[in-house]
Parts: sequence; C-alpha cells; structure tokens
Amino acid sequence: MLSKRMLSREEEAQIGEEKEVRREDQEKINRFSRLHSREKGLDEQLKAREKEKEDLEEISTELELADEDDKVPYRIGDSFFSLPVSEVQELLSSSVERINGNVDSLEEKLSGLRDEMQELKAALYGRFGRSINLEA
Repeated sequence: MLSKRMLSREEEAQIGEEKEVRREDQEKINRFSRLHSREKGLDEQLKAREKEKEDLEEISTELELADEDDKVPYRIGDSFFSLPVSEVQELLSSSVERINGNVDSLEEKLSGLRDEMQELKAALYGRFGRSINLEA
C-alpha cells in the first residue's frame, strides 16, 4: 500500500516556482559533475596507494624476522632478483616514502576538488533549493 505524504505549503511553493536554468547554472552543474567524476577516480587511486603502502609495511615487518644473511626475492619491474635482506628493507623503505608523497599529493588534490564542489553546491542549492539534487 502506497502512502502519500502531504506537502507543506513551502514545498508546494518551491515546486510551483521552477527556476529557469541559465547558461551559467548549467556550466556550474557540468563543472560539478566533472569534479565529482574526478573525485571518484582520485579516491580510488588513494585507496589503492594506501593498500599498497600497508602491504609494503607488512612485508617489511615480516623481513625483520628473516636472517640478515638470507637473500630474498624482490621484484623490480617484471623481474625478480635475489637480494640481501638489508638491501630489500632499504628498497621497501624508499618505496613507502615515495607512496607517502603520492598519498599526500592525492589528498591535496582531493581537498581542492571537494572545496570547489562545496562552493558549487552552495551556489546551486542557493539558486534551486530542493529542486536540484547534487548528492551522489
């Protein structure tokens, strides 16, 4: 059974007064959409980098249990090389540092995107109220 919710007078008034979408409004909507798509992509990249960092730190922890004289396989490109544990630990450490820089850069980009998206949301919701939905 479907129930109908009664609209308040304010909601009826908002629905009744549809605002014309100006060119600048459409440009803001399009800009928001592009930013939202970029945000999703950057967010996925960030999660992948954080997972990669976590994996490298776990491997580094496991290597602490290995004998210093042992050689362990380390992947460089598409090949594996048997290297001393200490050298692999140094390589892992530099990889983690590189990933940290990458994560910081991605977080900075995401922050900038989200700030701009908030400005666009405020402008568009200010103009159109509830008649526009920018939530994904």
